[in-house]
This record gives sequence, C-alpha cells and structure tokens, in this order.
Amino acid sequence: MSPKEFTSVWARPPRAQREPGLSRDQIVRAAVELLDTDGLDALSMRKLGAKLGAGATSVYWHVANKDELLELAMDEAYAEMVLPPGQTWRETAGTYAYGLRSTILRHSWLASLIGTLPSLGPQALRCAATMLDAFSRGGFRGLDIDYAVSAVVSYTLGATLPEASWRNSAEKANHTEQEQVAALSPVIERVSADYPALRERYLSYGSADFDPLLARKIGFDYGLVAMMDGLEARLRQAHDQHTLGQTQQSVRD
Repeated sequence: MSPKEFTSVWARPPRAQREPGLSRDQIVRAAVELLDTDGLDALSMRKLGAKLGAGATSVYWHVANKDELLELAMDEAYAEMVLPPGQTWRETAGTYAYGLRSTILRHSWLASLIGTLPSLGPQALRCAATMLDAFSRGGFRGLDIDYAVSAVVSYTLGATLPEASWRNSAEKANHTEQEQVAALSPVIERVSADYPALRERYLSYGSADFDPLLARKIGFDYGLVAMMDGLEARLRQAHDQHTLGQTQQSVRD
C-alpha cells in the first residue's frame, strides 16, 4: 500500500479574503482563543463559526479541515517566541528554550499537537533558522549543528510536555495542581511503601512550603544549563581535535 499523500495548509498560498468576509488572521486568532479557553477537544468548525458570527462555510473558505486550522493556530503560537538576531549560540538556545516552554504552558493544547502535526509555518521556520544560524556562527560544524539544535529542542519538549499535560488533566478535572497532588498522596504512600527514601521524597512534594511551579522552573533551568555545558565541552573538544589534526598535517608537510 502506498503511503497517504501528505497535505498541509502551508503547501498552497492563502486564499484572498472574500468581500465581505472573514480574514484568515481573524479566524486563526479566534481559534487560538477557543483553544486556550475550552481546550483542543472542544474546537470545531461550527463552534468557531459561531464565535465569529459566521457559518462554518466562511471558515472552510480559508482552511480545508480542522487539521489545517490547527496548523495555523500552532504557528500563531510560535509567533510569540522572540529570538533576537546576533546572539551567541548559548544565548539563542536559552532564549529559544525558555520561550518555547512559556509558549507551551500558555497554550497547553500544543502538548497534543507538537510531533503530531508538522510545524512548517513561517514562524516555526523563523525560529529554526535563527537556531541554525546561531549554532553555525558558534562553531558547530556539519551534522553537529543538527545534533546540537535537536538536543536543545528535545530537552525543552521532554521537560515541558509532561508539565503541560499534567496541567491539562488538572483543568479537565476542574482541580488545582495542589489538589491533584493531594489526591495522589494516599496512593503514592501506599504503592511506595517498599521504597522508603523514594516515598519520603514524593510525600515531601505535598508539604505546604513546597511550590511545584517554582520547583519545575528551577529544575528546567538546571537541566538546560547542564546540557548546554555538555554541548560546550563537545564543541571545545571538536575544536581541539581539529587544531591537533591541522598541526599534525603541518608536521607531515
């Protein structure tokens, strides 16, 4: 069986606005508002049309289906990430990582879309190109550029997506995070009885002076800095090996 043909809203130029009619920007902004308020499962073309005071037909003029609408909404979220040009690779990596984390936590519906729908819009590509440029200027070469950029992206997503999913589950249950932790504590106490050190640590997270939001911010920063330190060490090692190779070649010549 041949693979299904890949389609994307970015594979064709946007349609011109009908007069009178809704613009694509209006539709996308309204979709993001609905997603932020009601979540991914609640978004529909009919509900979006009602919010805009128009029928679903007006929405379909600009997008063929819900997936295309979500592609546009994702790129609208990426537009919030500000990556100043000319920064060092570490500065760019930090700005990107903190920006992406903040964007996902502001728009927690992204947790269900990243990796499922392609990020091929102009804002996502802008972010990718800025990262590529910074790491290239920073001295990474060849595939090391891709590996290093991917390491930053993968760390950011790996640390952030579970947090966003946890927040989503709390919102769906109409609970605060503290209430979620309190509800889990009796279960954790029971199932971790054979691991006293682990049990004590888990239960400490439910204490009154434990701030889960602050702890996650600190933990994210710790992991990001450690990973960039590792990348910097590898960059230095690659530079030293290159210099050594040039020296040996000079001696042979």
